[in-house]
Amino acid sequence: MSEANVSRAKTPLPAPIEAGQPLTALAPMQDVTDKPFMAVIADCGAPDYFVTEYFRVHVQSRLEKHILEAVTENNTGRPVFAQMIGEDIYHLTRAAKDLQAHPIAGVDLNMGCPSPTVYKKQCGGGLLRDPQKVDQVLGALREAVPGLFTVKMRIGFQDTENFDAILDLVNKHEVDLLSLHGRTVKEMYRSQVHYDFIKRAAERVNCPLLANGDVTSAAKARWVLDYTGAAGVMVGRHAIRNPWIFRQIREDQAGLPVSKITLHQVNRYVKDLYAAVAKPHAPEQAQVNKMKKYLNFVGQGVDPEGKFLYEMRRAKTKQQLFDICDRHMPEDGDALFADEPYSGVIARPNCES
Repeated sequence: MSEANVSRAKTPLPAPIEAGQPLTALAPMQDVTDKPFMAVIADCGAPDYFVTEYFRVHVQSRLEKHILEAVTENNTGRPVFAQMIGEDIYHLTRAAKDLQAHPIAGVDLNMGCPSPTVYKKQCGGGLLRDPQKVDQVLGALREAVPGLFTVKMRIGFQDTENFDAILDLVNKHEVDLLSLHGRTVKEMYRSQVHYDFIKRAAERVNCPLLANGDVTSAAKARWVLDYTGAAGVMVGRHAIRNPWIFRQIREDQAGLPVSKITLHQVNRYVKDLYAAVAKPHAPEQAQVNKMKKYLNFVGQGVDPEGKFLYEMRRAKTKQQLFDICDRHMPEDGDALFADEPYSGVIARPNCES
């Protein structure tokens, strides 16, 4: 770790669930990590930190009520960081100040979202093309946020040409926590994760770093932590698949046996999640379709042939969906859910921000 800049009194990070263990965080995922989803994750075994979906910041923006509820009605027992995405410095600082009127753990800036509709507006991962703009944005937000100011980013846009320069800006502006997804924006989720770049970053930045990207299990988290020297891990899509992963990571780090999850437990998780995310007056077909975006990931651990995924994607009613779950994950059975995703069983990624 580089020599720390001590010019500003630093706000300590919230204490982890288990003192002395690596940090864990649930990655912000747009249209996924809302208040109901966070509550279900917390029931299975909360991470140390949650991060909201991103608040879209522009000239006409206001803090979206449904995202703000994850902060103002937080019932997880864990701190929630509020993430923003945007490129207009005046309005980013305005939103950061507005967020501080609410019980947030800190303000997080998204510099990693790989959605073309986002990066074409010079937001999210698009900022990584312009270190000068990053310098301005980080400087303005650091001045506007007296408490914890954190950043989530990728290793570059199309290549890693600006990687070291942007890490140096993270140091210059005294960012308190960096979450780094080990792919470029253009690689989306297709490539292998470049853990060597996460290792380089952990050695270069002054703040704690969370390693993000294909943290599939407690065993993989241990490997990533050992290899990169990161202060912790951030888990996104694989926490949708396995919401017990944070508890399992703590067990593994404590030298305890890692809990085995049965298909019966997964069936119960699916039904609890359906109840949690259901909207009172939404059409049943819409509710079922919403569940499919979660089950795309859950299905990676149900059966190696992908039969559950095939049938689930064709369900049209709640009863059909639950019947498929009961058939593949019987509530009176003791078959185990896979620790790692089955090879060749492919989900359809959403935008992890």
